[in-house]
Amino acid sequence: MPPETLTRIEISKEYLNFSAGHFTIFSATERENLHGHNFQVRCAVTAVIGADGLSFDYVSLKRVLRELCDALDERVLLPEQSPYLTLEHRDAMVIARFAQEPIPFLARDCLPLPIRNVTIEELAGLLLIRLRARPELAPWAIRAIEIGVSSGSGQWALSHWESA
Repeated sequence: MPPETLTRIEISKEYLNFSAGHFTIFSATERENLHGHNFQVRCAVTAVIGADGLSFDYVSLKRVLRELCDALDERVLLPEQSPYLTLEHRDAMVIARFAQEPIPFLARDCLPLPIRNVTIEELAGLLLIRLRARPELAPWAIRAIEIGVSSGSGQWALSHWESA
């Protein structure tokens, strides 16, 4: 039997993006004003090349990445795990409270996320967790995944996982 060969497949498509509003929280008293970005996403997967010469189904991976991006698109992203921000769900509203300042949003317009801050490093980590949880990836002999999120040209955060 020939030795196991690994390859790294990088997926960087123009459609792997999402537009979202956010504000970064710097301390208990300092935050950015609400603003938005056109975030870009890219992914690299290291996997074993199978006997058929394929590592995995690229089409399926691209579809999953697009779904993950679409889930964040056109929303105000709010961190549920911030020590400085609390979220109150009231009727059809979400009230974000920062330093005694209420910041109201329509519930349909915002998306609370299980992160500490809405930064590209937290978003990259969240997308990596969500990608790894997808059942479509289970049959593939994946050894490593890297997800990158960019909030602007030349500014990327990369989150990485490797199998043990």
